Amino acid sequence: MSERILFVDDDANLLAGCRRTLRGLFHVETAEGGQAGLELLTSQEPFAVILADMRMPGMDGVQFLSKAAQIAPDSVRMMLTGNADQATAIDAVNEGHIFRFLNKPCPKETLIKSIEAAVEQHNLIIAEKQLLEETLNGSVKVMVDILSLVSPMAFGRASRVRRYVRHIAEALSLPNVWQIEVAAMLSQIGCVSMPGDILEKVYADQELTAEEQKLFASHPDVGGRLIVNIPRLKEAAHMIARQQEPFSWDSSDQQPHERDAVAVGGHVLKIALDFDQLLARGVEPKLAIAKLREHTEVYDTDIVNALANLNVSPDKTRLLALKVEELNIHMILEQDVRAGNGSLLVTKGQEVTIAILEHLRRWAQGIGVQEPIRVLAPNY
Repeated sequence: MSERILFVDDDANLLAGCRRTLRGLFHVETAEGGQAGLELLTSQEPFAVILADMRMPGMDGVQFLSKAAQIAPDSVRMMLTGNADQATAIDAVNEGHIFRFLNKPCPKETLIKSIEAAVEQHNLIIAEKQLLEETLNGSVKVMVDILSLVSPMAFGRASRVRRYVRHIAEALSLPNVWQIEVAAMLSQIGCVSMPGDILEKVYADQELTAEEQKLFASHPDVGGRLIVNIPRLKEAAHMIARQQEPFSWDSSDQQPHERDAVAVGGHVLKIALDFDQLLARGVEPKLAIAKLREHTEVYDTDIVNALANLNVSPDKTRLLALKVEELNIHMILEQDVRAGNGSLLVTKGQEVTIAILEHLRRWAQGIGVQEPIRVLAPNY
């Protein structure tokens, strides 16, 4: 078997004995003491199983395994100790999230069977994680594709906002970048329930009636409810639902990465969406940021400032007019793309992705696409 196993103990002779016992069965690494074990966890490939002694100087087994759970949450943890009292077992299970508790001296057969069981548990954890990630990615892709088909304007806005959000999150070292990015991608998903004429008025910055404004203002809540029950998307759903809220914290007490993740994520969306709306009106990026800075009662200054060095229109590009078959990913559309019958397919300002390419190619093979298409292409 090639599974990687980490043994941590302060007894060098015991570690050597474990290596001999398990030679040919597992790939075994050893560390003398908890600190050395943590260094291996952070510097090497993941381990399937981590087995530690309870009584070690400096850092005992419970302390080590508790820290190991934070560094390598997918590794299965076991404890080997000569102290078999109940209190130790309870601490080990509760603080170190222990899979199995073994007593010294541990017979060879028991040790091997226990490690095999831990490896099987690790494989189940990884398989479940992969299934969840595939389900999550597939669910997000389906919803984004539906949005692109039902409302290209809403899809275009979400695509642009995703770029702004990613820039803000990285600039501020926010801890949940992937959740905020997903929230940005799906921020307009509630618009699928919106009449098309209302969306056209919104994106054209035309005045809405009171009833239309009320209907449009409901789309964040609709979007949040659409995705809240998808595994691992609950926080993103709450961010989407709060995308129209002004910030609600004292800007002087904490940095953005220290605040409530959902509240910050929702406010990042609001700033990115309002910034995009200003750009859609023809406002230059620097002036748009200045306008946001004027309203300190609505927008958090730290988050607005994170947009200051955003390169909305990259300098290293060239303007091209291309056919659909000539488009490549990472190009930026400089015009709305329409089908041969005039239907809007993709809106101006979007970055060309694989999904957009496939979408345009399908239309090109059917009704047709109005060509050429103006794009900004990276100037390599």
